[in-house]
Amino acid sequence: MGLPAAASPTAAKPTIVLVHGAWADASSWNGEIKILRDEGYQVRAIANPLQNLTTDSQTIAGFLKTVRGPVVLVGHSYGGSVITNAAAETKNVKALVYVDAAAPAVGETNGSLSGSNSALNAPPNTLFDTAAYPQAPSGAKNLYLKKNIFIKDFASDLPTNQAENLWATQRAASTAAFDTPSKHAAWKTIPSWYFISSGDRIITPQSEERMARRAHAKTTVFRGGSHLTLISHPDAVAKVISTAARSVG
Repeated sequence: MGLPAAASPTAAKPTIVLVHGAWADASSWNGEIKILRDEGYQVRAIANPLQNLTTDSQTIAGFLKTVRGPVVLVGHSYGGSVITNAAAETKNVKALVYVDAAAPAVGETNGSLSGSNSALNAPPNTLFDTAAYPQAPSGAKNLYLKKNIFIKDFASDLPTNQAENLWATQRAASTAAFDTPSKHAAWKTIPSWYFISSGDRIITPQSEERMARRAHAKTTVFRGGSHLTLISHPDAVAKVISTAARSVG
């Protein structure tokens, strides 16, 4: 009688890499990190420079190349544009997850994808405080969301005190980040998931739904929320990320 066949080794779980958007930082993902780590995933939230779509994506791609094994790459807001490009410059990204995010096609800019009813379509001087920064491209400025826009439109489902703290600690984003055309569209070849908050006033649900359809993404619509549902309801966002991670064999 022969020996029983050896059990096949359990495939290692993918690493989940989280990329934040404009006027935010890596701490945006704190809720998801705890949930996903408790599920046994290795999770990294990477600082996004918020300076230029091409170089920001190269920065993230450089980190991805240090990760052994498969990666689930997740982007929020402008971070969606970054992962769309970064994933095309690496070989280990096996799933993309867009969280209230932009997913540009080649040649599209992040700034063109907010949707016709976005709060960002108001005159810029009513939306942003601007500041110069060293070695900026010609005409480029750093943008900070004004307090009333941040609280009323960006973080509209968060308690006011929490929204004010996030406004006070926001990271500036360069105008060049929003104006740089996308060089890649990784969603054409990598399976994708889309989390859409129906209460998002920054990138409208209608715009996100259009991008999700063309990417053939598996889509979850969260009723309510805001552009910062990743902070207000991390359990709902983490559920979609975990679903994408389980698909990676």
